[in-house]
Amino acid sequence: MHSHDPQSFAFLASSAALVIVYALVVTELVNRAIVAVLGAGLLIALGILSQQQAIAAVDFNTIGLLVGMMIMVAVARKSGLFGYVAVKAAQFARGSPAGILFALALVTAILSAFLNNVTMILLVVPVTFLVCGELKVPVYPFLFAEVFASNIGGTATLIGDPPNIMIGSAAHLSFDQFLLHLAPVVLVILAAQFAVNHLIWGRKLRADAGDRAHVMQLKAAEAIEDRRLLRWSVIALLLTTAAFAVEDQLHLQAATIAMIGGAAMLLIDNIPLAHSEHARNVTSALNEIEWITIFFFLGLFMVVGAVEHAGVLAWLGDRLIAATGSDMRLAASGTLWVSAVLSAIVDNIPFVATMIPLIKTLAPHFGGEAAIQPVWWSLALGACLGGNGTLVGASPNLVAAGLAEKAGVEFSFLKFTALAFPMMLGSIGLCQIYILWRYF
Repeated sequence: MHSHDPQSFAFLASSAALVIVYALVVTELVNRAIVAVLGAGLLIALGILSQQQAIAAVDFNTIGLLVGMMIMVAVARKSGLFGYVAVKAAQFARGSPAGILFALALVTAILSAFLNNVTMILLVVPVTFLVCGELKVPVYPFLFAEVFASNIGGTATLIGDPPNIMIGSAAHLSFDQFLLHLAPVVLVILAAQFAVNHLIWGRKLRADAGDRAHVMQLKAAEAIEDRRLLRWSVIALLLTTAAFAVEDQLHLQAATIAMIGGAAMLLIDNIPLAHSEHARNVTSALNEIEWITIFFFLGLFMVVGAVEHAGVLAWLGDRLIAATGSDMRLAASGTLWVSAVLSAIVDNIPFVATMIPLIKTLAPHFGGEAAIQPVWWSLALGACLGGNGTLVGASPNLVAAGLAEKAGVEFSFLKFTALAFPMMLGSIGLCQIYILWRYF
């Protein structure tokens, strides 16, 4: 057992800081980036963590991957790639609202497995408003289905959701391993979500024949802003995704691949421009990065680093081991349900940052790193899917709500949560069956 004194100043101060950061993030009284960075700064000022230790606590692989991918999507969006995809999806569904709901949610799920979820929502929501406006059907069911699909799709791969990036980084799990272990259950959950969507909304969504005909006449090619850039965007996104899939063989980490991709796309975007335009063009792409998310991460890693340094996590780990009685099945199931419920209440990123070192302390009790893999998969499934439970559970939910409110569409905490929470619990039930069947 660790001799970490729960009465020590460092233990109490770092725990209090984590609780306060959480509370402010949930209530949204203060912007989360300010909260996390200020919390980290105060912990360093109080001497609980040195500046060196704080910087060492940051997972720069996660930061680099997010920044690189956000740059790539910013450039790709300029080309009109996403508007083109939207029109194609609507026409593929023959202008049928139920079909479009299915098509947009499916596209969101598939692309969320390879692109950042928030980015995916930022791309698909404007498309959704266009299509629903043309068909004169309510937009809320579409937004709800897309948010759910983005969180479910993002669960399937290493790069789909920030918690997976963090877990992959910490547990040395590759892109292929994530696909192999998580994609099967994700496909089942996605099918279940589509069935529920259809029962609740799909059957009731009806569009006028004239409006459907109009959508069929839209020209997808007119959505393309820049053909050269579109071609290169598709090539760069495909190459980057392929590089993620073989990152082990390349001996590169995800951040390096994403940053090279982002820089290459900025270069391609700049080539046809006059020299005087270069700086302005790069600045506009960098402005598209979700800087609030990035700084929230930076501060958060430091706050969690302080909690870890003070021995809070080791103390909790001892409690967890005592509770599971070194029963692997119990450890995996407990991790799944606890992470799902907590990730619905608080942002899943700080939660996963807190859980990673905890689960690492389990390894020696269960016979090493390889033996605790089912617990890592349980954490990934619980944290990513739990985010669907409430409006504050995951970033895409809040982004969609913000875009909806700006457009005058009601997207309230209670309205979303009343349906989302039971649907989320159902998805975790499916995960529980899968984990017991596959690993035990």
